[in-house]
Amino acid sequence: MATIAYPIPGILRRPTSTAGVWGWITTVDAKRIGVLYGVTALIFLISGGAAALVMRLQLAAPDNTLVSAGTYNALFTMHGTVMVFLFIMPINAAFANFLLPLMLGARDVAFPRLNALSYWLFLGGGLLLHLSFLTGGAPDAGWFSYANLTEKPYSPGHGIDYWILSLQILGAASIMSSLNFIVTIINMRCKGMSFMRMPIFVWIVFIVSFLLIFSMPVIAIALVLLTADRFAGSHFFFASGGGDPILWQHLFWIFGHPEVYILILPPMGMVSEIIPVFSRKPLFGYRAMVLASVFIAITGFAVWSHHMFSVGLGPIANTYFATATMLVAVPTGVKIFNWIATVWGGQVSLKSPMLFALGFVGLFTIGGISGVMHSSPPSDLQQTDTYFIVAHFHYVLFGGGMFGIMGGIYYWFPKITGRMLSDGLGKLHFWLMFIGFNVTFFPMHFVGLNGMPRRIYTYTEDMNFGALNMLETVGSFIMGASFLILAYNMWKSFQGGEKAGNDPWDANTLEWSIASPPPEHNFDEIPEVRSERPLFDQKHPELAHHPPAAHAAAAHHGHRHIHLPAPSYWPVIMAAAVTIAAIGLIYKNYPVFGIALGMVIVTLYAWVKEPVFAETKE
Repeated sequence: MATIAYPIPGILRRPTSTAGVWGWITTVDAKRIGVLYGVTALIFLISGGAAALVMRLQLAAPDNTLVSAGTYNALFTMHGTVMVFLFIMPINAAFANFLLPLMLGARDVAFPRLNALSYWLFLGGGLLLHLSFLTGGAPDAGWFSYANLTEKPYSPGHGIDYWILSLQILGAASIMSSLNFIVTIINMRCKGMSFMRMPIFVWIVFIVSFLLIFSMPVIAIALVLLTADRFAGSHFFFASGGGDPILWQHLFWIFGHPEVYILILPPMGMVSEIIPVFSRKPLFGYRAMVLASVFIAITGFAVWSHHMFSVGLGPIANTYFATATMLVAVPTGVKIFNWIATVWGGQVSLKSPMLFALGFVGLFTIGGISGVMHSSPPSDLQQTDTYFIVAHFHYVLFGGGMFGIMGGIYYWFPKITGRMLSDGLGKLHFWLMFIGFNVTFFPMHFVGLNGMPRRIYTYTEDMNFGALNMLETVGSFIMGASFLILAYNMWKSFQGGEKAGNDPWDANTLEWSIASPPPEHNFDEIPEVRSERPLFDQKHPELAHHPPAAHAAAAHHGHRHIHLPAPSYWPVIMAAAVTIAAIGLIYKNYPVFGIALGMVIVTLYAWVKEPVFAETKE
């Protein structure tokens, strides 16, 4: 590996090695960053899952005193925030980072150092949020943090401040990743890969990136206004000072409803890659699936106030948002029927990834049906703020999102690690998770319709909620046990699992055409494609609609002259400086805030002066 002298005198020498812990800290390789995202998200899953299990223990019996009301409020706030912002979003980003360049036939993403910065900001924001536990006051106003609960008289501690600034940092990380993915998809597709030949998962990443870019600034503005209320004494959302608490709900849900699709569309993309492979058929209605995804994304911005039917918007607004909400069911139904049509008549192989994908389709459909019920304002008024709503969104985000993500883990784990996961343990994981999930969340429909409110930490015996709540708690621990099976399966695989080879599933897309795990430079030769199933065409030319394309070998001469982006420690330094600045602002320690801000400026200057390439793969 060649080295380049660092151009700024007196500043740290440029890292030149990709080995060991330092190699992981300074890496700008999208595949390694994807692994960092995935491992970190799974660790945060432990935090969010533990909070959920403690809540279920508290609710297992009436008049329970395991935790106090304040602790329970902090637990459900942290559970929701962690699962949305620190698990589902980043694990989707993990798959996107690892797979996007491979599926596109590219060497890396467009901006490797920006990609690294997005990960380190995500880590800094996640640690900042969890630091609130250690400093005596976690946020306790719910993951939606409705006003006036977030104003100083009602939340005088620093918990909400931690929540505000951690979300600002996480939002910046998401916008950086999104810009990176959009530029990569537009500019770095291999020869022959038109937009209508891109894998469905790439299309989903493309669409979700636009959703993030348009929705994240809205929550950022809301958080700036809330920061002004808490730090400067303004009254944007404080009713007694002339503000409007409903304004917070509008701003939050203009972000929050597209956020639902930001969470669920990537698992839909994963399922759309898995089902055709294990059905031995092409995806039914490829173009319809693409258009349905685009339509879902656009409509997602038009339905935010169906979260607000109970605030008194009036009949005209309610009618519009009810109609728009019902409209979302159309493209969603297109997807569900296309997945079913793909399976229909196929040579179905019920391996672990396929089981999770089919579980996704079934459970997400249940969540979608109850979602259509909520599009009717009279029905919604009865069900809102009850456990029926908790059942609905968990069938969408856990029954849908989590099952899709687990399918993705079992499907792409061999490509990421070079080792297979045990299919037997995978099936045990699936059935425990499937049974535990339904035992936990299906009874919530009934306790909700019987009047059990959300966000309460206990209930009396005469309410008759005890039996079903005990059943739900048992189910939640069965789910928890299923993740222990996953952890053991991964450990067993790392200890000496079966070697995967390049293409253990007989798959369709380009990532399976190279070694497992992929080399640093991804492709020895940049491929050329002629359909949306390029690897299938290459393996089965007699069945392909287009003859397989030749590889562009002459342009690269094997491994020679492949420029790779150089490692850099500036992303981690900048992310640390931003996190320290946030801590200084929370405690109004302006010297610390100023020094950290100065570190950000110095890092920006060093970043600009740092050469992009420092090595050539020979």
